[in-house]
Amino acid sequence: MRCTLEPLVVDDATVALLHAWVTHPRSVYWQLGEATPDDVRREYAEIDARPTHDAWLGRVDGEPLFLAETYDPADSPLKDLPELGAGDLGMHVLVAPPAPDAGRRPGLTRAVFAAVLEHCFAGTGVQRVVVEPDVRNEAIARLNKEAGFTVSRTIELDDKTAALSFLTRADWERARHQPPAPHLSPDLLERAQRRLVVKALGELCHERLLDPRPDGPDRWVLQAPTGSRYRFAARRLPLEHWHIDPDSLTREVDGEPAPLDVQELVLEHAEALGLREELTGVYLEELAATLAWTCWQLAHPGPSVEALLEASHAEVEAAVTEGHPGFVANRGRIGFSLADHEAFSPDAARPVRLVWLAARRHATHLSLGEGWAETDLPVLGEGPERELLHDRLRERGLHPDDYLLLPVHPWQWDAKVAVTFAPDVARQDLVVLGEGTTRYQAMQSIRTFADLDDPRRPQVKTALAIQNMGFVRGLSPAYMRETPAISDWVASIVEGDPELHGRGFEVLREVAAVGYTGDIYHRAAPGAPQRKMLAALWRESPATALRGGEGEDERIITLAALLHRDPTGASYCAALVRASGLTPRAWLRRLLDAYLRPVAHCLLAHDLAFMPHGENVLLVLRGQAPQRCVMKDLGEEVGVLSPSRPLPESAERARAEVDPDDRCLAVLTDVVDGVLRHLAALWETEGLLPVEQFWAEAAACLEQHALDHPELADAVRTIDLQRPTFRHSCLNRLQLRDARQMVDIADQASSLLYAGELVNPLAR
Repeated sequence: MRCTLEPLVVDDATVALLHAWVTHPRSVYWQLGEATPDDVRREYAEIDARPTHDAWLGRVDGEPLFLAETYDPADSPLKDLPELGAGDLGMHVLVAPPAPDAGRRPGLTRAVFAAVLEHCFAGTGVQRVVVEPDVRNEAIARLNKEAGFTVSRTIELDDKTAALSFLTRADWERARHQPPAPHLSPDLLERAQRRLVVKALGELCHERLLDPRPDGPDRWVLQAPTGSRYRFAARRLPLEHWHIDPDSLTREVDGEPAPLDVQELVLEHAEALGLREELTGVYLEELAATLAWTCWQLAHPGPSVEALLEASHAEVEAAVTEGHPGFVANRGRIGFSLADHEAFSPDAARPVRLVWLAARRHATHLSLGEGWAETDLPVLGEGPERELLHDRLRERGLHPDDYLLLPVHPWQWDAKVAVTFAPDVARQDLVVLGEGTTRYQAMQSIRTFADLDDPRRPQVKTALAIQNMGFVRGLSPAYMRETPAISDWVASIVEGDPELHGRGFEVLREVAAVGYTGDIYHRAAPGAPQRKMLAALWRESPATALRGGEGEDERIITLAALLHRDPTGASYCAALVRASGLTPRAWLRRLLDAYLRPVAHCLLAHDLAFMPHGENVLLVLRGQAPQRCVMKDLGEEVGVLSPSRPLPESAERARAEVDPDDRCLAVLTDVVDGVLRHLAALWETEGLLPVEQFWAEAAACLEQHALDHPELADAVRTIDLQRPTFRHSCLNRLQLRDARQMVDIADQASSLLYAGELVNPLAR
């Protein structure tokens, strides 16, 4: 895109354009939200009259799309600051808010910013550019940092608290000559490859797909059919968990040292991995994308574990880098460009404004949880954002009563809806209203957004048709229709159970869901992925589960965060244990009582199974120690593992047909092998507790529960969570079989793949 700047001419057309820009809700930091056109005219006439100030109209490919101001800081509110010097030039930039029906333009803001800086430094006397953005303006702070600005200090101006920042000509030159994707460098790739090859070897050995041979005490060698050889030091812990020393890993090809490469590892063992030729490219692309985003994370190191001890839930979510601990290709996000990743990924943690559609009410279904009304939901209920969206409808001659508001991921609108549902948009069955004003942040599940402006408001889960970790991340309107009712039923079970209530175990209710079914795909294409592209879900905010408010008595984090390590390799979990003042054993007992015990109780007492992996479980901390757990993702992933247990008709979809002897896997696979296996290894390596004692505590937790609940003796005996062995259900085998869709969501149990039996570390 070609960006140009020209002196701003204060005429009627320009004033009308600027007035629309500066009064838009997205331009709140420009501080002209209440300005009239005459106010705007006076403002820029005054700038035009000042010899030390200039205003510039910016065009992108000929279209007016941004405003820039340059000024002499010595003739401004900054004039008395001691940091100022000769050769300084002040700068302000405003990018035009997008029109409601405009498509996304990835990279626009960065291109504009770069053009304005080039314009500033075109003056030979300019040695530094000075900016003073409002400290609350996170978006411009990120842009400034990327461009090379350094924050000098915080200053108080008449109308704001500002971050005084400088960009020298030398730093600008360095930043502008960086490659387009600086994270894709040989040194970062080498680090990412080692990390991923270590994980691949550990998990593929755990799933018995690879079979290393002893090569000395605690040393192993893996020979590939192609002649490649891997040597490494590793300990085999319970549940056949391979703890590999990353620094010990080497690779040889034809007897010569060779670089580590996870894609080559997969190809070298393709037959053993069961990788079908026609799907090889799909899986290799997921690995390539996982490597790419791992490099990106390495190039953008997050905070230390000490800093995370006082961080908010959203801040911890943004810092967690490990992804799913079992899947090797766990960060594919196929469909996202680099600009999309930097705009929408949980790693980047950038504020996002959702795109809103108005969907014809007769072709759209809104389901509400018990006690909720349409007016209770953010945006759908009363408020300025809804009025703004309704005004946009009225401007088109359409009546808001004929439509339901539907939130859409910005990528989904641009990449899918605007094309795949073009006839619906053209018929005005779907009307694009543009971005809302609320700022959201993507959570680790990538398509769920937390409200940054009011963290207590419900989170929003959107359809997102990218390929990620074995699935296209769509949302089915049919599934969403029943989700609030299933959520209400699960919540009633949990709230009515004295054991769960006493432990503080809770669920986050999914309080509303909306789905559009007026498209041709719903009429004529059963099973088509296009039927999962236009739906959304509202879920209670985790902040509502806190007593006293986040940052006061309690904090909340995802359970997955316990496996996090910071850029220095320090363990977040170990830091929590040390900061709590408890012994590691006491801390672990609290965790098991908060997590393992309630999940096991739900299965034993109610035949109720969750998908309790680390991202779906929220851990409430007080004094850095576990207090209780909160479960989310109910409608799509909860299951009732009994053919006879009574269910309300509205929740019948949650009934899952499984072999009675496999009911134990809801805990033994999903909790013991899927979560605690990794945590036990971390505790061993961090010196918190030997792995045998870790598992003894887990077994004792179940035994104490059995003693406390003699009425469940039959269920304890028949489900038998402490059986000697259990079936070894394998995740990577599923993804290797078909990375496009690992399992049939409607019948997950029949899709699973097994590799014999695992010895149960909970057995006595």
